[in-house]
Amino acid sequence: MALETTANLNEKTVEKLKELVKVNIDSYKGFDQAAETIENAQIAGLFRQLSSDRKVFAEQLREYIELNDDEAGDAGSIKGKVHRWWLSARGAMTDGDNYAVLAEAERGEDVIKERYEEVLKETAGSALNDLLLKQYASVKKGHDQVRDLRDATKAEKK
Repeated sequence: MALETTANLNEKTVEKLKELVKVNIDSYKGFDQAAETIENAQIAGLFRQLSSDRKVFAEQLREYIELNDDEAGDAGSIKGKVHRWWLSARGAMTDGDNYAVLAEAERGEDVIKERYEEVLKETAGSALNDLLLKQYASVKKGHDQVRDLRDATKAEKK
């Protein structure tokens, strides 16, 4: 068995990277849409920052996939499209209610955080472990920020 390098990733690692590209595309598109839905400038700013971060993550992962003579694709998942549609519909139904939008964004954050956790377990010792851990730390931080804002917004509504 050959030692895995960034230019010679095993097939399982490449497949897991493709999954993370899709979930990051879903995330950045979702945050872009959420930033347009919500009227609160602070929350919209956070969403735009998280969107930018996730777009960079997808691009970084795509580079390694292509370095290994494979293609990552430019589309997110069907599930992500449905989630963005629901976020948009929910925002419209609640007139951009901050709590509703944050609650839906936090659900999306649960998905990406869990996906990173699974991939890190499944590819432990990968040549990309450092990059994946760095991205995961940022995803976890974003998840916690959205969760905390959601909780604070719920407390304000009372």
